[in-house]
Amino acid sequence: MSRRRRAVKRIVAPDPKFNSTDLVRFTNKLMEGGNKSVVQKIIYDVLDELEKKTKKPGKEVFDQAIKNAMPTVEVKARRVGGATYQVPVEVKPARRLSLAIRWLVDAARSRSGMSISRKLFQELLDASNGEGTAVKKKEDTHRMAEANRAFAHYRW
Repeated sequence: MSRRRRAVKRIVAPDPKFNSTDLVRFTNKLMEGGNKSVVQKIIYDVLDELEKKTKKPGKEVFDQAIKNAMPTVEVKARRVGGATYQVPVEVKPARRLSLAIRWLVDAARSRSGMSISRKLFQELLDASNGEGTAVKKKEDTHRMAEANRAFAHYRW
């Protein structure tokens, strides 16, 4: 982390089809090797498939999946007098979105035996229903914060 000054937050241009910055951030996270148009096509196909399967707008299912994967609290390591404590802290809104996107993409990639579009479809569907690896990761984070609630007074 730089000691000089705060990093400038980049403004992401919204998605051309759905006018959503969250979708663009998701696309950028999923992208490997700079093939953005390929990844956009995959995501649009997945959203269309979600729409057919759930009978709801695909963007709405995507938003619900992101919302279900967003953590509200996490633990941060804090050294006090030679001991390291896991201190629960509230997650800032920008970090919530970043963590949710990262967990969804990682969970989709870790599924085996299918194409990336199929993996992504399954993970988004599971996350929108409150299931799946990304939502489990959020619940684990919350459980850890709850277990370390006794150290909340070390918050900074």
